[in-house]
Amino acid sequence: MDPSLNPSSVEADAVVADPPRRARRRPARADLLAIGAYVLLGVLVCLNYWGDVEHRVSSHLPTDHSWFEWLFAHGAYSVQHLENPLFTTRQNAPDGVNMMANTSLLGVTLPLAPLTLLLGPQVMYALYLGAALSATAATSYWVLSRHLVRSRAAAFAGGAFLGFAPGIVHHANGQPNFVSNFLLPLIVARVLRLGEPGRWRRNGLALGLLVAYQVFINEEMLLLTALACLVVVVAYVVQRPRAARERAGSFLAALGLGGGLALLLTAYPIWFQFNGPQSYRGLQGGVFHNWGEDLVAFVTFARDTIAGDEAVEKTIGLTEQNTWFGWPLVLVALGALVLLVRRSVAARILAVLVVVFTIASIGPVVRFNGAETDVDGPWAYIPDDLPLVEMMMPTRLSLIVVAAVGVLLALAWDTLAGAGRPPVPAPRAAADDTGRADEADARPDRAASRRRVLRLAGYAAIVAALVPLIPRPLPAQDIDPPPRFITAGGWRPYVPEGRTLVPVPIPSNVHGLHTLRWSALTGHEFPIPGGYFIGPNERGEGVFGAPNRPTSTLIYSTMDKNVVPEITEENRRQAVDDLRFWRASVVVLGSGPREAVLRDLMAELLGPPQRVDDVWLWDVRDRV
Repeated sequence: MDPSLNPSSVEADAVVADPPRRARRRPARADLLAIGAYVLLGVLVCLNYWGDVEHRVSSHLPTDHSWFEWLFAHGAYSVQHLENPLFTTRQNAPDGVNMMANTSLLGVTLPLAPLTLLLGPQVMYALYLGAALSATAATSYWVLSRHLVRSRAAAFAGGAFLGFAPGIVHHANGQPNFVSNFLLPLIVARVLRLGEPGRWRRNGLALGLLVAYQVFINEEMLLLTALACLVVVVAYVVQRPRAARERAGSFLAALGLGGGLALLLTAYPIWFQFNGPQSYRGLQGGVFHNWGEDLVAFVTFARDTIAGDEAVEKTIGLTEQNTWFGWPLVLVALGALVLLVRRSVAARILAVLVVVFTIASIGPVVRFNGAETDVDGPWAYIPDDLPLVEMMMPTRLSLIVVAAVGVLLALAWDTLAGAGRPPVPAPRAAADDTGRADEADARPDRAASRRRVLRLAGYAAIVAALVPLIPRPLPAQDIDPPPRFITAGGWRPYVPEGRTLVPVPIPSNVHGLHTLRWSALTGHEFPIPGGYFIGPNERGEGVFGAPNRPTSTLIYSTMDKNVVPEITEENRRQAVDDLRFWRASVVVLGSGPREAVLRDLMAELLGPPQRVDDVWLWDVRDRV
């Protein structure tokens, strides 16, 4: 990493650029304490799940929670049966789901497959969620302490914020892919070291491997990281053109090698994502483009922090809570920028990141306190169908601001710590008859005292800004367990190879949360129609869930109205056609929402059910 990125002095920069052996041998106790604290925070965030891990899901995003449980089961199933993990027909049968075109977390679910088979997807989900938060904080701490700051306390504060910022903890409510950021600090550090002379091969290879692996964790966060690195490099070139020219050759060679290696390793999966079965082009209607960050959200305390209030999100929580710093942190961050920007290249680069991506996150219309203003945002001038951009959500660009603020906190703390290091003593002046030497000695003491007071005030300001952002345990809700008929294998005689089990309601992005879990908690032993995913419509655009067929539409409308409509012979014929399309062998209704009305509906469509164990069952093998 370029030594000029350190905010301290030239001497401190030299330590960061090439730390002496003594600095490299700092006691490991501080590192262990930092990691231990991060682990405890990870446990705290997931605490409510562990009360009954097998029967609790996120209160805020229960369907996403169930989807990721399903993904852990998918990784285990793919490894156990040696199947292609990029595609599956265990959901949305018979068409299947393109896993590369969805948030699949393959870089995690495949290597953790043995643990999933041993512990089950519910336990693995809760374990991994806390571990991902802690690991992100730990790698951030490592990069900060080894490459940017000398104070371990500064690195700890920055790492804690990068791993557990309100915008990150918000995504822990059912979206572990957005808290799995442990590779990103390593990628950024490697990018900033690409210009090292004589090391372009090693740096390029390391960057290529990291980028390739991140593709299988979260491509969107990789894209955001790439955008941030681009801005960082451009800002550095503008400020240090001579140094940039000297390192351009090594930088470009390493970048080319890393990019080539990453492309080689991910070429087929990326091709499969955009050209494989059930791939799509963009989302129908560009639904994400309107999701910009509300300006008031920047100074508001997030719901899942100790200072947060759930009532506030009803006003400005239209989209995700990606910033929600609270006003104390905003004031501290602005103050730190003002104080550091003149003395630190790193602070100036961070200021550019904050300004650029705060503006970019606003979206097509400026929102203020939950209301749309008449002012256009930057995304009003960006076409909805621009490649790559078409899938981006403007508000998520503010996650780059989150990262910049985390690094800024570390720099500010380190500057305060540096101000407290004892200076090299000057030669003592000889006293004259008037005692002026004593006065000269007193002046440095007074100056040191003032610096000590200001330093303590700075520490207190940072701590006061961070304490309200300490996360609370994520809210969780109870969910009914799958029927014993499902978990005990009572379905096996009814579902031969090549046929499906049709749960009622059929899983979708709105209905059937509990029936989607039937598949996950049985290890995908039977395929199901429908599901929670993104797939193509008839025009090749991405839509949420499977295209509704007449029977699934009838089921959903009956649930919504809680009344069985008048059933015609056409409805019954369509039901048979749909069951034939789904390759159904049995239709199963367990206990759950609208059980009575759904039983009456399916009885009207398929005739009287059988009561088998704890489910209502329609054996349709002789009809389809």
